Amino acid sequence: MCVDEALEGLVRSNGGLALLRGHRVVLRSDLESIKGKVALLSGGGSGHEPAHAGYIGVGMLSGAVAGAVFASPPPGSVLAAILTLWKGGASGVLLIVKNYTGDRLNFGIAVEQARTQGMHVDMVIVADDCAFAQPSKAGRRGLCGTVFIHKMAGALAEKGCPLDEIVARMNEATKNIGTLGVSLSPCSVPGCLPSFQLPPGEMELGLGIHGEPGIKRSKVASADEVVKTIISHMTDSSNKSHLSLKSGDKVVLCVNNLGALSCLEIAVVSKVAVHCLEERGVLVVRVMSGSFMTSYVISDLCFSDAKTTAPAWPNLSTASVSGRNMFMKPEEKPGASSDNYNEGSLSSVIRLVLESVCKILLQHQEELNALDRAAGDGDCGSTHALVANAIQDWLHTSRIPGNFGQLLAELALLVQQSMGGSSGALYCLFLSAAAPHLKQNCDGAAWAKALHAGTEAMKRYGGAEPGDRTMLDALCPAVEELMKLSTTVPPDGHIAILQSAVEKADLGAEATRNLTARAGRASYVASEHLTQPDPGAVAVAAILKAILNALKA
Repeated sequence: MCVDEALEGLVRSNGGLALLRGHRVVLRSDLESIKGKVALLSGGGSGHEPAHAGYIGVGMLSGAVAGAVFASPPPGSVLAAILTLWKGGASGVLLIVKNYTGDRLNFGIAVEQARTQGMHVDMVIVADDCAFAQPSKAGRRGLCGTVFIHKMAGALAEKGCPLDEIVARMNEATKNIGTLGVSLSPCSVPGCLPSFQLPPGEMELGLGIHGEPGIKRSKVASADEVVKTIISHMTDSSNKSHLSLKSGDKVVLCVNNLGALSCLEIAVVSKVAVHCLEERGVLVVRVMSGSFMTSYVISDLCFSDAKTTAPAWPNLSTASVSGRNMFMKPEEKPGASSDNYNEGSLSSVIRLVLESVCKILLQHQEELNALDRAAGDGDCGSTHALVANAIQDWLHTSRIPGNFGQLLAELALLVQQSMGGSSGALYCLFLSAAAPHLKQNCDGAAWAKALHAGTEAMKRYGGAEPGDRTMLDALCPAVEELMKLSTTVPPDGHIAILQSAVEKADLGAEATRNLTARAGRASYVASEHLTQPDPGAVAVAAILKAILNALKA
């Protein structure tokens, strides 16, 4: 509730902003100004204000999507924002996303679904954290450096640069941004206990913006010592997350207040940071000092539009905020209902296949839950049962599209709405990325392209690869076998290829019991406790087996 009230307060205080009705989405109120230009969309969990809605305006973001405090926003809201910007006349939409699994998956789902509707959309991942000397599979976290990407991409978009050029330049720019956090106290989500315990007199180096514990603790020291420690760690070449910095380099320095420092204290840190960099021969050409991306902090409001050159004064909206309509109506999603579809000659076969898949998932519910208890929260079977029940309800109430592209798009929406969790997001990505390849053609070659696109989307947004002990260890060997569909095969050869793919999936799932988990929640569990196959891989193998059995019948 506090997120909705905060967004309304921000919009009521700024005449240049509007809320997208029904979503936690803030947009520029003058969308006509972005016609023919690339629109920029960012967002993530709330609690980091002024990020991200505070950076909406000319020369920066066109919109921002907010989740609950420290929680990624739902893909439906991201898609609604993309659609509104696209319908507003944008030549393309660029999503700027911090490197967290939830954000990558949910924004990624929206990207794939927008592409199936013909929108020109792309995504840049920001990973600027310099804390970890040996980053995990998940990679470096996205921190305050994201604000620099907002500004640089915004300047390019305002100049009229095309989407592809902005993406390429931002991907290069992210390599030259580094961030490291330090804290004297933990943060707290409203109504919850502190995220970690920090004894009096100690400080935490390398914490994240969600209050994640850092890489090491030490006694509280002077500002000079703390800043030297930060810069030394960030630039240490033995640290794989380091920022390469040498004498003669020019930098823009951002001293970001996570929320606990006074203006007096942050000014002291800024002075020390500039001095420390200059001692290394680094030329500091700009300094940003203040709260740019916080970890749950309450800020004061300012009410004046008088001109001033005072460096701490914000750019205030000069539009009257009383009596104006602060909401914007979202654009309708085209062709969302299967009631508009015509059934095709294969609709009866599709029904049998889907019924078979639902039946097998419900039968395996307890088995999958039991496998998941060792490595996760024990709900893998339950989440698969949720989508099985949703598909069964859909089969009883809807027409089955005769077009396979429409079918996969509809199933992606069902998965997104009913399944939840990372598995639901990954299945949704697979279906959304595969769907466009089957809209015009559904021969073996088209299916091969679709399956390849689906697995690549799962890898791209999920960050895992075969061998990481995930569902990909069953899916990828099967898809590799199914790529044979792109060659000329006799009519009865398709079933033989599918049979072989099912066998490869079974072997891949079974092999996960001997793999070290390098992605997903299981990667945080000691290897000696992971003696059973990965539940996601077992589920994929079961789904493929159900499809084969239905087609054989």
